[in-house]
Amino acid sequence: TNMNFSVLLDVSKSMDYGTRGITKLDYARILTACLTNLVHHQRDRVGFVAFDTEIVEHVPPSAKHMETVLHVLDRLQPGRPGSLKEPLHKLAEHFGRRGIIVIISDFYEEPEAVLDAISPLRFRGNDLIVFHILDPTELEFGFNDAQPFEDLESGEQMPVVPEAFREEYRSLVRAHIDALQQAFSGVRVDYAQFNTSQPLDHALYRFLGSRQKMMKSRS
Repeated sequence: TNMNFSVLLDVSKSMDYGTRGITKLDYARILTACLTNLVHHQRDRVGFVAFDTEIVEHVPPSAKHMETVLHVLDRLQPGRPGSLKEPLHKLAEHFGRRGIIVIISDFYEEPEAVLDAISPLRFRGNDLIVFHILDPTELEFGFNDAQPFEDLESGEQMPVVPEAFREEYRSLVRAHIDALQQAFSGVRVDYAQFNTSQPLDHALYRFLGSRQKMMKSRS
């Protein structure tokens, strides 16, 4: 289709978390490599951006940039706290030509703040897709022993008794995911949640199949 396809990847500190042998960032790296390789073989232009509070890496869309994207993905190192608004608002200036933009993050911000962050990209006419990457422990809070828990972004610690907090935590997580889904649906942005304990190929296949159905229903 001769289009531009770019992946914007959150490489903030919280993405370095993983309890099942793979971190959220590594899962997101593989997902990015799969998507860009698929698009590259369709002879479309691929681009890539890594961000935390700032733009860390920027590979402009090009038919010749597949190897560059893979090289940049391989050397990425998370470390700083993240913020969606500042880097995404800056990036909107670089996407003058319409295309498909995929944003991959754990979305540790309020849904209203997330929508505000992506709005300049959406208003430029791009087709936006967001992939919400979470570790299974973040979804289920599968801890048993009382211990201090650390904020993945700020490093702040607080004591928690898991049994007393588990149901409230799960309820808050479900509410956050539901709010994100509703917010994105309201502005016609495709949303998919990925659990890092699930095989990536199965999750990606399900998403691509559901997206194809959605595109047909919209046309």
